[in-house]
Amino acid sequence: MNRRTWVRWLDSFSDNRRAKSGPADQKRPRGRKWAGLSVIAFALALCGAVGAQPTKIPRIGYVSSTSPSAGSSRIEAFRQGLRELGYIEGKNLVIEWRFAEGKLDRLPALAAELVRLKVDIIVSASPPVTRVAKDATVTIPIVMAHDPDPVGNGFVASLARPGGNITGLASLTPELSGKRLELLKEIIPRLARVAVLGYSTEPGYAQVLREIELAAGAFKMQLQYLDVLDPKDIETSFRAATKGRADAILMMNSPVFIAHRKQVADLAVKNRLPAIYYSTEFVEDGGLMSYGVSFTDLYRRAPTYVDKILKGRNPADLPVEQPKKFEFIINLKTAKQIGLTIPPNVLARADRVIR
Repeated sequence: MNRRTWVRWLDSFSDNRRAKSGPADQKRPRGRKWAGLSVIAFALALCGAVGAQPTKIPRIGYVSSTSPSAGSSRIEAFRQGLRELGYIEGKNLVIEWRFAEGKLDRLPALAAELVRLKVDIIVSASPPVTRVAKDATVTIPIVMAHDPDPVGNGFVASLARPGGNITGLASLTPELSGKRLELLKEIIPRLARVAVLGYSTEPGYAQVLREIELAAGAFKMQLQYLDVLDPKDIETSFRAATKGRADAILMMNSPVFIAHRKQVADLAVKNRLPAIYYSTEFVEDGGLMSYGVSFTDLYRRAPTYVDKILKGRNPADLPVEQPKKFEFIINLKTAKQIGLTIPPNVLARADRVIR
């Protein structure tokens, strides 16, 4: 019985009571009158409870091209950012986690699945994810945890006004590659030949290469380009670098590398090749040193976009933010393993030293 029916029934009930009442009824104790009113109040309250709609819990989808273990520090930073904004997974927020486990051909199916689930927001954990999510939907908001060139990749019209259903954080810092070469030169004064390991289909690849070439020209270095498009290419590339007499390795951004960073770090040590990476996670897994954007900071900030969109903001009007935090990390244990001494002036500039 709905609210309107209850009210009509109660009116009819009251009219009948008045029609049948006589002088004796008018002398009844007031307690009975209040009891009747209590019944009416209870009935109205019950009617309201039956008609009330449950509060909808927001549901977001998180898609990564790697595995949960490979992206564990970034996932934890994302969860931390949500907690800081008052979102508790399983309590007032549902997260649909999807991982491609390094198999990028699985991404379209994962994105399509989240679209079928009608999630409120898709959080993209890498540029390849953003691409397939963009192809999968033009209505569900997409939040980029990071992207090297959102404008160049066609994801947004501009950083200030994205203009579509995609917004988030950019990691566009191609100039940092020149700084990485400079750091290699400081720890290896006679550095003459550097093997550059990259992923040629990565967004922003050409722009980063230009910066590397400019820096190499200034330092009079020779570059050996090695394209790593598949995990099976990792070991082959290190053999090629050794055969090419590389003095050091410069690692470019790649979903293949981040998913297999322990293998990459171990091969660099095995071949006694000083290597500099773009993310601290490589150094924590045994790499020599890294200089670049703090990805954990980007992932901790990504929930601010989730929060704004859930509260009604349009992603088209939310400016894409640039990196704010950069980190230089050195692993002295690895330096000792490959017989390398890090100059004191370089150590002094490190944000963190693993001993």
